Amino acid sequence: MEILEGINWALLAPFVIVQLILMVVAIFDLVRIEKANGPKWVWALVILFINLLGPLIYFIFGRRSY
Repeated sequence: MEILEGINWALLAPFVIVQLILMVVAIFDLVRIEKANGPKWVWALVILFINLLGPLIYFIFGRRSY
């Protein structure tokens, strides 16, 4: 637990909250849309496992423009 003692949670919390909000919104959008640019399961993995940038990458490249 010595590693966690040096973390300033007041500075880290906003990034964690933004990450979670982006992730939830991106997953809901992925489920809601009919088709994406590529397989939906790949986009779900990108959203879930690439921290902070995954949802942004999905919103920029994963959504189909109609």
